[in-house]
This record gives sequence, structure tokens and C-alpha cells, in this order.
Amino acid sequence: MDVRMDGRVAVITGSSTGLGLAMAKEFAASGASVALLARKMDALTAAKAEVAKAAGKTNAKIEVYSCDVAKAQPIADTWKKVVADFGKVDIVVNNAGISHAKAFDTVTDADWQGDLDLKLFAAIRLLRLALPGMRERKWGRVVNVLNIGAKAPGADSTPTSVSRAAGLALTKALSKENAPHNVLVNAMLVGLIESDQWARRHKAANDGKSYEQFLEGMAKGRIPIGRIGKSEEFARMACFLCSDAGSFITGVAINVDGGASPVV
Repeated sequence: MDVRMDGRVAVITGSSTGLGLAMAKEFAASGASVALLARKMDALTAAKAEVAKAAGKTNAKIEVYSCDVAKAQPIADTWKKVVADFGKVDIVVNNAGISHAKAFDTVTDADWQGDLDLKLFAAIRLLRLALPGMRERKWGRVVNVLNIGAKAPGADSTPTSVSRAAGLALTKALSKENAPHNVLVNAMLVGLIESDQWARRHKAANDGKSYEQFLEGMAKGRIPIGRIGKSEEFARMACFLCSDAGSFITGVAINVDGGASPVV
């Protein structure tokens, strides 16, 4: 299947590295114009070059915006710039977030608020701006990137598992409200997928193992498919959901985890 996104405009948060960058590249290669949002402009500049290369000879327009999505005003200001540059937004991928998991007794009020601001309120604030235009044009796609802890939280998983579970509820509620307008809202739940954070953890471990050995050790006994996922595998599913090929799918939370989650 040749999944195309020509003429569409996508906003992807947390897109200077990792899964966000992989999705930006996949979208651009499929013909979509992409607005990349992240905090660090140097990383965004490097990401823009990669996305432009992936776009090849398509007509995809690529722009980058330094934005701390954990704060309301930067989101509002950046949204105005994006609309001025692109004219519209068809697709929003709420991807910003880091793993922040520890024992409940050690989580402070500041930890809770920071996690909710970055992972839940960022999505709420961005979608509050994006959804009216999508409904008016009778076409829109939203993907909320969560993790499998949203369905099956484990011990020592707060505050992330709680923030992600709230994101799952937001996904379902918005899918019901917006389906009559052909605005489809889905979630993708990350398992163990190769990304920059695992490279950093490997470096910090400093145990003499190669990066490949480190990844194999993480997958062993945890992932039925027997390996860590790749960012491009995640990106291909996002591209499908955000294209016309995924036109009858809304309100679902798809595990992209090699079978690791105990919950369907």
C-alpha cells in the first residue's frame, strides 16, 4: 500500500529527535508538510535537514519552532506562527514527553504538575487550538503518543503512568466528540523502541557491553517478538493512521510494543 499525505499539514511536538523525528521524516516522505516543535533550536535545525532530505522531491514544506509545550503561552504563540506559515493544520501528533517513573512515595507535587503539564495539558492546549479548524474543514487527524503503562501501569511507574492514562481517556472522549466531523483521534502506545534515551542509558551504564548487547538484554524476557522496536516502525503506523488509508479508525489505542503489553 502506498500511503500518501500530499497536501496535508502536520504539527508534531517533541520532533527534534527520536520518535518525533522519525514520524516527521515519514510524513514528509509521504508528501505532508511538517511543523516540527521542540525546545532546542540547534536540535531542530539538524532535524529539519534530515526531514528535508527524507522529503526528497515531494512538495513538503518543513519549518521548525522552538516551543516549550509544557507552558500555555508558548503554545499559543507558536500556533499563531504555524498557521501564518502554513495556512492550516490537518494533523496533530502529541509526542512531547520523557519517561518519569519512580515510587509513589518519592513523587513530589512539582513532579506531578510538571509531568501533567508536559504530557496532558500540552495536548489539551494544542488540540483546543487545532480542533475547530479541523471540524470546519471536515478533515482532521490526531495521534496522542502514550506508552503501554497507560493501559497496564506497573509498580514505581508514577507519575508517567497516570499522565498517560489521562491521555488515553482524553483520546477516547475526543474521538467520540469529533468523529461526526471526520476528525479522527487515536493513540499509539510505545513499548521498548530504540531511541536517543536508550543510547543515553547505555552510555551511563558503562558496563562494557556494546549498544547492541545492551538492547538485546533489554528485550530478553520482556518482548515476545524478541527484539527492541525501531522508530521507523512506529512512524509507519502513525503515517497510516494520519492518512486517508486510516479513514475508518478512531478512538483506538494501538500497542506498538512487539507484544509486550498484557492488555490488548
